[in-house]
Amino acid sequence: MPDYLLKWNARIEALLGAGTYRLLRYLISGGTAAASNVLFLFLLVHFAVIHYLLASVIAFLMSAVVSFTMQKFWTFQDTVMKNLRTQFGRYLIALLTNLCVNTLLMYLFVEKMGMWYVYAQILTTAIVAVIGYFIYKYFVFRARPIALP
Repeated sequence: MPDYLLKWNARIEALLGAGTYRLLRYLISGGTAAASNVLFLFLLVHFAVIHYLLASVIAFLMSAVVSFTMQKFWTFQDTVMKNLRTQFGRYLIALLTNLCVNTLLMYLFVEKMGMWYVYAQILTTAIVAVIGYFIYKYFVFRARPIALP
């Protein structure tokens, strides 16, 4: 990361506090992933003419790439590449959990509550984001103990 970005990050973190700044980065990263999810969903339903539930699953998986990259490198500032496979494995477990919650909520909101699928996806995304923060923080990108020499 360029020096000017490191300095900017450090200033904002000093102003807001480390925890608050991490939460803000999570919201921005999650918002970007959520926007890509809704955009993919809309494009798949309206232009590819895919059923909204299948399109929701596909869009969720497509936005996962955006989410993992931003969460790892920016939100949780985890630049260690050594354990990337293990970390991505934990991420996939979290993703599948979130996907199940996402799909179930989409079904309930659209089929049982009569909500428009785009509104349902926005609400579902907000719920999954709250759950996801804790999963990412404590399971996927958890701090590893520092090995002593």
